[in-house]
Amino acid sequence: MAIHKFTIPEIIFGRGSFDYAGVCAKQLGASKIFVVSDPGVEAAGWVDRLMDILKREGLESVYCNDVAQNPKDYQIKKGVALYRQSGADVVLALGGGSVMDAAKGIALVASNGGEIKDYEGANQVKDPLPPMVFIPSTMGSESNISQFAVVTDVARRIKMTIISRTLVPNISITDPNLLGTLSRELLLAPLFDALAHAVESYLSPLANPLTEVQSLKGLDLLWRHSRPALATLSLDELEQLTVAGLSSGIAFTNASVGLGHALAHALGGMYDVVHGVSHALLLPSVMRYNQPECEAKMAVIGRILLGERLESDAATAEAGIAALERFREEIGLPTRLREVLPDNTMLPKMSRNAANDICLLTNPRPAAWKDILNIYYGAW
Repeated sequence: MAIHKFTIPEIIFGRGSFDYAGVCAKQLGASKIFVVSDPGVEAAGWVDRLMDILKREGLESVYCNDVAQNPKDYQIKKGVALYRQSGADVVLALGGGSVMDAAKGIALVASNGGEIKDYEGANQVKDPLPPMVFIPSTMGSESNISQFAVVTDVARRIKMTIISRTLVPNISITDPNLLGTLSRELLLAPLFDALAHAVESYLSPLANPLTEVQSLKGLDLLWRHSRPALATLSLDELEQLTVAGLSSGIAFTNASVGLGHALAHALGGMYDVVHGVSHALLLPSVMRYNQPECEAKMAVIGRILLGERLESDAATAEAGIAALERFREEIGLPTRLREVLPDNTMLPKMSRNAANDICLLTNPRPAAWKDILNIYYGAW
C-alpha cells in the first residue's frame, strides 16, 4: 500500500460546542481575538453571543465584518490593515465559506507580507500563520477543515485557489445549533457544495482508503438527510448534514477536488455566482465527462444515489447522475447556465481560466480548454 499523509485540525463537535469558543482561543494563547464574520451572521444573533462568550473568558476582541460573497482581494487588504493595527494574537472566523476564506487570507498576508495573489497555487506559504479558531455557521464549504482558501482577484476576474497546510485552522468548532437559524433557501447551495466535495474527492487520483471512506460516508449522509432536512429543518436532520459536511471536508482537504471546482471557480470569478450554485449547474455535466475514465467508481456513487445497482456499471453511473439532476430541479436550484448569466460571450474566456485552475491537476480525466468549453456549452 502507498504512503499517504492525512491532515485535519482539532475538531470540537456537538450541540452547544459554540460555548467553548473562548476556552479554545485561550488554549492557543489568546489575549485579544480578531473576529471575522458578516452581517448575515450578525442578524442571526451569533456574533453578539460570541462576544459575550469571549468577554466571559476575559478576552478582548476586534471585529471585522467587511466580507462579501466570494471574498475579494481588496477586502483581504483592508482586513490585514485592521489586523495589524489591532494587536490581536488569534484569528477567529464565524460564518460560511466566504468568511472563513477571508479570515485565512487576512491571517496569511498579515504574517507573510505582500499581497494575497502572491500565494496563488500550492505550497507558496513560507511562514506560520497566527493561531486560528474557525466556527462554521452553515455546512458545505468546510473551510474550517481544509487547507484551501479561495479569494477573488477582482482585476483579473478569477478566483485564486491557495493550498497550504498552514491554512488548516488549529481548532474547528462545529455546532449543529448554528444551522437552526438558517432558512431552507440558505441551505440549498451549501448542499451542492458538499455533494461536489464528496464526489470529486472520491474520484480524485489522490484518493486513498482514508479519504474514500469519508467521501462515501459524506455522500450517503447527504443523500439520505437532505430531503428531510429541507422539509422539516429539524435539528436532528440538520445535525446529520453537519456530519456529512465534515466527512466530505475531511476527504477533499486530503484528496483534493477536480474539474468541477475548476469550472466553478472560473464561473464565480467572472460573474460572482454563489459557489454552491455553480456546482449545482455543472456537477452532473462534469460527472458525465469523467465517467469514461472512472466508470467503476461512478457506479459506486450511482448505487448510493439510487439505492441499488443496475445491470452494469455504466447504467448505474448514468442513472445516478440523472437522479442528481432530478434532485437539483426538485429543490429549486437553477438547472441551466443561461438562467444565471447575461449571455454566453464569456464562456471561452472562462474555459481558458478554468484550464489554468490548480484543481484541474487532480481530476481523473485530463481536460483542455476546448473540452471545458464544450461542458459549459452543454450546460448552457
